[in-house]
Amino acid sequence: MIPFSVLDLSPILEGGDASLALRNTLDLAQHAERWGYRRFWLAEHHNMPGIASAATAVVIGHVGGGTSTIRVGAGGIMLPNHAPLVIAEQFGTLEALYPGRIDLGLGRAPGTDPLTARALRRSLGGDVDSFPQDVVELLSYFGEPEPGQRVRAVPGAGLRVPVWILGSSLFGASLAADLGLPYAFASHFAPDALDEALRIYRRAFRPSAWLREPYVMLGVNVFAADSGREAERLITSLQQAFVALRRGTPGPLRPPVESMAERWSEVEKTQLDRALACSVVGSPDTVRRGLAAFVARTKPDEIMLTGQIFDHAARLRSFEIAAQARAQLAA
Repeated sequence: MIPFSVLDLSPILEGGDASLALRNTLDLAQHAERWGYRRFWLAEHHNMPGIASAATAVVIGHVGGGTSTIRVGAGGIMLPNHAPLVIAEQFGTLEALYPGRIDLGLGRAPGTDPLTARALRRSLGGDVDSFPQDVVELLSYFGEPEPGQRVRAVPGAGLRVPVWILGSSLFGASLAADLGLPYAFASHFAPDALDEALRIYRRAFRPSAWLREPYVMLGVNVFAADSGREAERLITSLQQAFVALRRGTPGPLRPPVESMAERWSEVEKTQLDRALACSVVGSPDTVRRGLAAFVARTKPDEIMLTGQIFDHAARLRSFEIAAQARAQLAA
């Protein structure tokens, strides 16, 4: 039975606030744990009025403390924003608190706009270019300390926190293969390079002390409801968010609407249809068939579902339907 996992952006709702978003995140994680999801990941974004998970390690601690078995992690930490030692200490601390349950996914994008990236880093010189070296440095902090090693991650050293490479391009696929690390592809919003990235990763993978065989997880948007019409309505919150982001006016997640016809241009609709091509929207039967088709075509080792749904009860129902679909696929 292929594992299903959850990626939550901890959405701040129009009319709500970050406190509500974080309560909803924990509630979703607790339900996901009961429904048999393997992982619950959160993502680092900055200066985004609709996302509450900027302090990603802190939110992971919040979710870890409110759950007991589901793996909790970052999908991901944008490593160019941080010193590798700091991340090793943060995730070493999380691993010490929740042994055997912490994952660390790493990305090389800033997770924000250039001005905010500069505010985070103070300097942009060479940060992205040094990503491979920073990953190797971070991995070294999770290994057993070498004799005479003067800089250690405490906690962190010897804990071997699982590290993933995240990506939406061929660069991440090549790096994950070269380092022998698991790879998570952002097909839920950037699917263009999906097939080629899978070929590169699987063909070029080199076994390592961290992983003996290639392991790939793919992102899928899921908007499931008891009727197809309701599911189509639910996805309009995400569509509005994408349009606002591309126009440079991001904001809180908006309620769904009956029609997007007057809310986007034909060019924007075409762009979004392409960006969200790896989406399954519909009734339980439609979702089951859509997920089965995606798995059959791409043959991932795991899929990570995400769904920016305004109404929390509807969001829970969507992930419940997806969990039921997984059980039916395995039957």
